[in-house]
Amino acid sequence: MKHSLRVGVSAAILATLTTLSACGDGDSSSSSSSKGELGARATLDVAIASAVVAPKEEVATYAVGDAEGYFTEEKLKVDVINTDGSVAAVQAVASGSADITPADAGAILAAREKGVPVRAIGGLVRNWPWRMAVRPDSEIKTPADLKGKKVGVISLASGSAIYARAYADDAGLDAAEDIELLPVGVGAQALSALEDGKVDVLALFTQAYTTIENTGAEFRYLDNSDAFEGIRSLTFAVTERTLKEKKDVLTRYLRASYKALLFSAVNPEAAMRDGYEVFPRLLTGQKADDRVGDDSKSLDAWIRTAVPSSGGPETFEDWGAISDAEWKKTVAYTKASGQITKDVDLAELWDGSLLQGANDFDSAAVIQKAKTAK
Repeated sequence: MKHSLRVGVSAAILATLTTLSACGDGDSSSSSSSKGELGARATLDVAIASAVVAPKEEVATYAVGDAEGYFTEEKLKVDVINTDGSVAAVQAVASGSADITPADAGAILAAREKGVPVRAIGGLVRNWPWRMAVRPDSEIKTPADLKGKKVGVISLASGSAIYARAYADDAGLDAAEDIELLPVGVGAQALSALEDGKVDVLALFTQAYTTIENTGAEFRYLDNSDAFEGIRSLTFAVTERTLKEKKDVLTRYLRASYKALLFSAVNPEAAMRDGYEVFPRLLTGQKADDRVGDDSKSLDAWIRTAVPSSGGPETFEDWGAISDAEWKKTVAYTKASGQITKDVDLAELWDGSLLQGANDFDSAAVIQKAKTAK
């Protein structure tokens, strides 16, 4: 398995994607037609839109899929390529450096608008993961109170910044005039910026807050309005060529990933131990028993963004489904944020034809395995 290659982000990435679109889909790393035949062993490269520094999708889908044998069951050999963000992950897919990526829907939409022949084939994060947080004693009580305040974002090119601007606009503020965005990263760096008064509020994703709260820090969260409900985040994307040539392989990968996600939802601690096995760097030199409690909480926070918000694992179904209404809301958000300039034809963007096969597995068996896992 490979876990080290990084694909960097630059200001020219979208221009690069446009150039790539003129070359078709790029060569896939496993384009042999024999690898798409039912039952044949296939190699698949997956671009993850971040480094493996905290437990999230690379643990809940990839590490569990590997360690629990779900990839083996589907006769898949899956390798990971780490990238610097969703735009870079889509670039890796477009160039043929990777076959598939769970990237932010906005990056997929932006690439499609640029003419890059990428298709979304299955959802992953279904519940809006971004939140605004302040110190418990902060004078900021409502979204409107952000006027004149400094907002800490992961980076100015991140989904965090896009969310912060959209949040201000939704509150009736002028994002360009009424708030100031400052890059603060995540973890201790972000917490320090808030506690030292460098920023008044943070705009991070749920799992990032949980990781900080594991250290004893406390936040008070501002409400997201209904405008953010239904907007999709991480979504599996491939090129049109890969979709055409490897439907069976991709179906098998999605099925293994959704089984792994269900396993993770039932037993986050067992999933986290799988994460340590596959990505030892997550331990940062410590013992698994010393870390697994807090790390399992962080992983569970991410999992809750990727599974239905109500009901238990026994009721989870329709893995990967994205409704037309959700796509339209996602397109509208991406357009309002400036990532795209016009509506994207959903018929050209979204292909849910693999999801029936991806959902064809015994959920009860996955749940039982997870319940008995150590």
